[in-house]
Amino acid sequence: MTLGLGLGLAIAPALAQSVGNALDSEGMPQNITVFGAPADPNVRKASAIVNGSVITDLDVDHRLALVITASGGRIPADEVARLRLQVLRNLIDERLQILEAKENDIEVGEADVEAAFARVAQNFGQPTEQFLRFLKTNGTSGETLKDQIRAEFAWNSLLRRRVEPFVSIGDDEIQAVIDRLEAAKGQEEYRLSEIFLAATPETEAETRANAERIVTQVRAGASFVAYARQFSEASTAAVGGDMGYMMLGQLRRGLEDVVPAMRIGQVSDPIRVAGGFVIISVTDKRKVLGPDPLNAVLTVKQVAVPLAPGTSREQLMATVQKLTTAVAAGGGCGRADAIAASVGGRVDAPDPQPLRSFPPGLHEQLERLQVGEATQPFGTQTDARIIILCGRDEGQESALPSYDDVYAQLNEQRISMMARRYLRDLRRDAIVDYR
Repeated sequence: MTLGLGLGLAIAPALAQSVGNALDSEGMPQNITVFGAPADPNVRKASAIVNGSVITDLDVDHRLALVITASGGRIPADEVARLRLQVLRNLIDERLQILEAKENDIEVGEADVEAAFARVAQNFGQPTEQFLRFLKTNGTSGETLKDQIRAEFAWNSLLRRRVEPFVSIGDDEIQAVIDRLEAAKGQEEYRLSEIFLAATPETEAETRANAERIVTQVRAGASFVAYARQFSEASTAAVGGDMGYMMLGQLRRGLEDVVPAMRIGQVSDPIRVAGGFVIISVTDKRKVLGPDPLNAVLTVKQVAVPLAPGTSREQLMATVQKLTTAVAAGGGCGRADAIAASVGGRVDAPDPQPLRSFPPGLHEQLERLQVGEATQPFGTQTDARIIILCGRDEGQESALPSYDDVYAQLNEQRISMMARRYLRDLRRDAIVDYR
């Protein structure tokens, strides 16, 4: 379990917007007006009562702060009110899931919750106590994150008991997938992440607008993983939206023409699919049953030219032009020292390493390079660089997935579809009193 949290950024204040009292298809007010005197921060008031279970305004405040923190604080002030409404929806769904789990005598062990919380802190590079202080500093709390973990555990346990036993996958279906993989040998497959937002004809416009706002925030630097965990209605939300590797033939209708045109690290516009909208991120590409290009081991030399503090853009571009001219003369790795001397730089010769260990922005360039060729100039705030390819070891071909691997993927897809229907039925039958 991971949580993509950003460092040390202030939490934007929640804003109340007004005009009108239209309701969406779930009975949630789309625009609200706050009446009366400012609220007493020491008084906890109900934001909603879900089948008799209270969600307080403090619950909403803390979860909102957690979402903003997980997004690196990159939420414009005018988006916070809309985000707060989405957070309340998510808390209502979680409360429905927890209540349904209790109805089925499912309990979550606190030791499991604490262990999962410790893993989140570890993934964030902090000891548990330090992570707790970090969350508090950013306007949220460890208990808020633990509540989310409890809800995930409870819902997953409920699905294993009430949904998974009714999923039926035949041997012929599994063999058909394996046969398609063999026939597709050499074609590309894609490692994808998703954020799925359910929509009905009545809520389509609103859901599309929400999806577009998420895309804008992620492209501006917010964490795709964090948004997937908080807002995606697919079962992959618990793992930050990760769908694993998929071929075009395995993708849901509507994605076949979009995914092949995307670059690694790119985030799609909202795509209309059956049941709602999906936002896709491509995190990796490889050949079906062929050598994975990102596993190719590269031997390189790097020429780095230091930049003095305060270097102007004109000076930077002059340095880039010198690098480009020096590299154009050819000579490959054997001329690296001469190139460095001509531009006042240095040569680094790191140990051979897989392509995937290089910065993602260089993957496509490095994959296309022939031995002796160099990348376009790139750099940091302190230097300008090129990489010269000295050698490439392509590695071994991938093996066919096992029967169990294919079964697990098909099983996950069926459970995800049935889980969305289950939650839809819980919403339909719930009594929710908005305050």
